[in-house]
Amino acid sequence: MPDPHTPSCAKRIRERAAADDWPLARTAAAITECCAVTRLRAHRLARGWSLREAVDAYRLMTRDLLRAARVDQDQLRIWETCPDRRPRAATIDLLCRLYRTNAAELGLTGDYADTTTTGTGTGGPVPGGGLDPALPPPGPQPAAPAGDPLEALLDRARRGVDRTLAQGTVSQTQLDLLDERLLDLRHTYLVTPPAAMLGRLLPELDEVRVLAAERQPATVQMRLSEMTALLATLTADALMRLGRLRQARAWYATARTAADDSTHTELRARVRAQAAMLPYYYGPLASAAALAREARILSRHRPTATGAFAAAAEARALARQGDADGAQHAIRTAQEAFDRCDHGDQGDAFAFPRRRLLLYLSGALTYLGHTRRAREIQQEALTLYTDHRGIDPALLHLEQAICLARDHHLDEACRLAAATYLHLPADQRTPLLGARAHDVLDVIPAAMRTTRPARELGEVLALPAGAR
Repeated sequence: MPDPHTPSCAKRIRERAAADDWPLARTAAAITECCAVTRLRAHRLARGWSLREAVDAYRLMTRDLLRAARVDQDQLRIWETCPDRRPRAATIDLLCRLYRTNAAELGLTGDYADTTTTGTGTGGPVPGGGLDPALPPPGPQPAAPAGDPLEALLDRARRGVDRTLAQGTVSQTQLDLLDERLLDLRHTYLVTPPAAMLGRLLPELDEVRVLAAERQPATVQMRLSEMTALLATLTADALMRLGRLRQARAWYATARTAADDSTHTELRARVRAQAAMLPYYYGPLASAAALAREARILSRHRPTATGAFAAAAEARALARQGDADGAQHAIRTAQEAFDRCDHGDQGDAFAFPRRRLLLYLSGALTYLGHTRRAREIQQEALTLYTDHRGIDPALLHLEQAICLARDHHLDEACRLAAATYLHLPADQRTPLLGARAHDVLDVIPAAMRTTRPARELGEVLALPAGAR
């Protein structure tokens, strides 16, 4: 197809489109009409991409698709300029994904509607639909009655729907970059104090929210909902550690809503298992058990790390409630699921490595009264942590202190709890750990809380954060 216009022509149209906030579909249609190029080429020019940039974006999008056609600059140029050389149907679908539009908008499908009733003339491109300039006219077709109002209404409605479907504003590259940043946050979360982490999570949440607020294709919207669920869960967990319980509950509810919107079953289960942490540490325990059970049921059809996590969380909640039979059953379920699943990267906040399984099992065994076995598990778990100044090792030490208190080693229990709490950096010494250290005191009979180690632990926990 001849191309009498220079690249600056498309650039001027893009500048006008940006100034007037046009959707990309309208920009591409204007370039098609003004520059006499195919719609496929117009969609590339509407984004300001060179052939190389378009091919690079295509390859990035299809890097994990084994059967995706290989595309280079020469091949894309042929498709853009030779109407009789068309990609295969599977490749057309990938090009639609690349340009966030449909085959009709790219001029890669037949569309022989009679547009004479719309006043646009014959043979010319119609923004959002109409005749396909890249195809010859079809053979004789039965004509609609002249001035048929239904014909015009159908064409107008279809073009409106096509324009709406083409208005997505998120590219595959953007989604991949967001995923990379989210994965980095999931790793950083394990070693970053919660207050500092919130400063990193909230801007990412805001960016995803802005994209999700705009009309996106269903697959893109689902991915944005998944990202929202993960970011909201990390935000809720950080708030829980900081003792901001009302806000933590609200953010966990937001995470559950986003996970349900994504329809990703394992993510729905994971968010509920994480949400069970809040009532486990702060009450009510019945809510912790119910959330963990719901997560386990969602995961029941195949063994996953989330299923093992949910069962372990349910076990320790039931043990703390005094339901020994239920807790034992949940422990067996957790161990069986864990032995059959992929545990994930242990540096990922959403993985469930063995050390975390042992942390949860130690809590269940502690409240079941199996303190000797619990202490063995705690010691094994601590050997698996390379960083002994994080929250999980501190929780394990506090579990050890609770076991000591239940075994009537009261002074040793109080000294271990106080030392664990004070050993942490000030920004890691959160209300969550304070609540767990208070659990050590709760195990001690009231008559014995006047001993010097018990008083000292109480004094440490009562001091303002900056004075500890």
